[in-house]
Amino acid sequence: MNTMTETKTQPTISALVIARNEADMIANCLDSLQWCDEVIVVDNDSSDTTAELAKRAGARVVTTKGGFSELRNEALRRAKTDWVLYVDADERVVPALADEVRSAIAQSETNPHAPTAYSVRRSNVLYGYPMYYGGWQHDRVVRLFNRLKLKTWAGEVHEHADIDGEVSELQQPLLHLTHRNVVSGLLKTAEWTPIEARLLFESGIPPVKLTTLFRKFGMELLRRGVKEQGYKDGLPGWIEALVQATNRLLVYIQVWELQQKPSLSARYRRHEELVAELWRKRV
Repeated sequence: MNTMTETKTQPTISALVIARNEADMIANCLDSLQWCDEVIVVDNDSSDTTAELAKRAGARVVTTKGGFSELRNEALRRAKTDWVLYVDADERVVPALADEVRSAIAQSETNPHAPTAYSVRRSNVLYGYPMYYGGWQHDRVVRLFNRLKLKTWAGEVHEHADIDGEVSELQQPLLHLTHRNVVSGLLKTAEWTPIEARLLFESGIPPVKLTTLFRKFGMELLRRGVKEQGYKDGLPGWIEALVQATNRLLVYIQVWELQQKPSLSARYRRHEELVAELWRKRV
């Protein structure tokens, strides 16, 4: 990792990494960020050795707990460089992307009209297979920012950045090693679908019916598998389309759960009371 000096010859950059229980991924992620002036890892209350491994790799580690936007904002507060690059633990910066980032921020020094943020195209690997279709071909995320122009992050699930200035596009890919097995995918589903369901419920959507569930599942399956041509990725493409459709189904089932009156917890309390009443009569 490069050491920042007081005599600045070019814009400096911090890599900001958000991680939780990523002991298997964090070391290689940080290896791909050695070209940055500093690396800050915001450890989201991991129960494994993520924080220890990050410190061993030379990163500055901050341990906290919160939602996606809160964690990204915490990382931003810790950075002191001119630019910041957000990278998740399951993402890898390839050399060509590092070169393009350095070139982009260097040009910002001589061009007063240069963009203040850049999006990157993610190259996604799911279940061990590169995904070229199924909607993944459109996967661009804004990750490189002039630090002083990034105001804040907002949003609970699909967080977004509030930026002062223009956003441009980088061309080299950011490698994304996601959905590494079915179980880890299910754990992520269990983590984020309740949040999305709550947000939908609070928006006041109409009551969820059986037709709603079939429609949401079917539409997502057709969108991923057919409209976005996920079938061209073969069986892994169809598996991913089915997983995404199932996620949508689970979101709306949980909306249905939140819409129940009386609530599910109240219904279960009533069953408990009925059993207690039977025992009181028995005595």
